Amino acid sequence: MTRGNQRELARQKNAKKQNEHGKGKRNEDGLSAAARKQRDAEIMQQKQKKAAEGAEGGNGSTKSK
Repeated sequence: MTRGNQRELARQKNAKKQNEHGKGKRNEDGLSAAARKQRDAEIMQQKQKKAAEGAEGGNGSTKSK
């Protein structure tokens, strides 16, 4: 009967490990998928604008696709 207990303990240990492993995957900020997509799009537009401004006044080392 000890093997049944051993399996149960192993399952609990693995469940705890899997739960801790998934904690850092995504920063849940309470946004819906649509709101997150909109926020990310705005961030990307700002980055692209900054890169374009740097390319205009810079030495031309920044490549644009």
